[in-house]
Amino acid sequence: MAFIGLFEIFLAVICFLIFHYFSNNNGLPIKFPIVGMLPELLLNIHRIHDMATEVLEKSQCTYLFTGPWFSNMNQLATVDPPNIHYIMSSNFSNFPKGSEFKEIFDILGDGIFNSDGDIWKNQRRVAGGILNHKRFYKLLVKTTREKLEKGLIPVLDHVSQRGLVVDFQDLFHRFTFDSTCILVAGFDPGCLSIEFPEVLFSKALTDAEEALFYRHVVPKSIWKLQRWLGIGEEKKMSKAWETLDDVITKYISMKRQELRNKNLSDNDEEGEDLLTSFMSEDNTLGLKTDQKFLRDVFLNFMIAGSDTTSAALSWFFWIVAKIPEVENKIIKELKTKRPAKGNENGQLFDIEELNNMAYLHAALCETLRLYPPVPFEHKAPVKPDILPSGHHVFPTTKIIFLLYSMGRMPSIWGKDCLEFKPERWITDRGGIKHEPSYKFLAFNAGPRTCLGKNVAFTQMKVVAASIIHNYRVELVKGHPVVPSVSIILHMKHGLKVRITKREF
Repeated sequence: MAFIGLFEIFLAVICFLIFHYFSNNNGLPIKFPIVGMLPELLLNIHRIHDMATEVLEKSQCTYLFTGPWFSNMNQLATVDPPNIHYIMSSNFSNFPKGSEFKEIFDILGDGIFNSDGDIWKNQRRVAGGILNHKRFYKLLVKTTREKLEKGLIPVLDHVSQRGLVVDFQDLFHRFTFDSTCILVAGFDPGCLSIEFPEVLFSKALTDAEEALFYRHVVPKSIWKLQRWLGIGEEKKMSKAWETLDDVITKYISMKRQELRNKNLSDNDEEGEDLLTSFMSEDNTLGLKTDQKFLRDVFLNFMIAGSDTTSAALSWFFWIVAKIPEVENKIIKELKTKRPAKGNENGQLFDIEELNNMAYLHAALCETLRLYPPVPFEHKAPVKPDILPSGHHVFPTTKIIFLLYSMGRMPSIWGKDCLEFKPERWITDRGGIKHEPSYKFLAFNAGPRTCLGKNVAFTQMKVVAASIIHNYRVELVKGHPVVPSVSIILHMKHGLKVRITKREF
């Protein structure tokens, strides 16, 4: 026993000496023999976004992370705008998502976010035509309005009258989940109600996103072994995948039955959802809209439309509740517009009334700058290349864009980059200041610029205006708000708040 105790002391001393020896590294990750920088990555996984920000600021916006030997984990992290412009726009053809991206995100199938080449081009062409069509816009306006009047406002009234604590992140997730289901499939799952029913699809989506993040920080051989053994994060991924497929299959079957009972030549005055558009024009789209294709479309757009918008709204209200002067300026701007006709649930705004509200738009942009819903993405070159920063990249090099860190770079956004300042988005004339996408990457850049940008802003503006105009939001004291470790920047513990109605 005494020998074991001495051995533990000796081991502790050796570890301390090794740590002390390597710690003088100017705050940059330590490159250990054999295992590379992986130990530091794993030790800081709980604060990975802040760690990456610190490293990139000290390394002039680009840094090569070295993984273990033979792990193929070397990653070039960059937030350098010229690099991003080069990769996303001017030399786009040499930087597809790549085979490794598709392997990591295999759950997305051949959907628009996971595909390259002609498959991606055809999907983007068709999806862009659908999303920009007046029929889809009509459905967007109708859905957003009804989900506010019959879903969100009644729930907010319920919790405010009873003085209950509510998780805003969960509430926004239910709102966007229901709304996106209607926009994608035409069916309302009814998750946004005072009963707060369990949402298996939403839970499965969150589990899958966390497992996908895990695949980025361990060697491929490790997560593939876990998948084969059915353990750890891969076990969670497998169960989530099964749940998602079951729910999606049900919705596609319902949609097929609905269309069989309907004359497809009829003009739908209520607007048209994505699945209906794809199914009813099967012969003209240039796409094989079979079961697998529809499944991939459904899942890709559910992630894009539900998780990202709800995350953005959560961070927006967390910030607004902490900074009263921002809230007061939004209220003042809202008062300059005539609210839409009120009802017993309060006063709501029409989408058209919010389009010219510069400060509200700016506050949302500032939220997306500091808390981008998708905090990182990666690319891989087809052939060797040299980035504007001078870094050489090869087909085996994974290039990581860190959007969370990008918004916190003084070299990009100025010395006040950590301050929440909507004014930075407003011109001297009071309009919205345009920032290039390679500097503000929340909606991607170049040929892959997000097709749903206008949809997202429409929903965020209407929800933000309706809540701020009708309610006061108070953060629950002591409740921790930190980013989760996921491919979507959710809040790890949610956003607990109390709300009270405003008096008109």
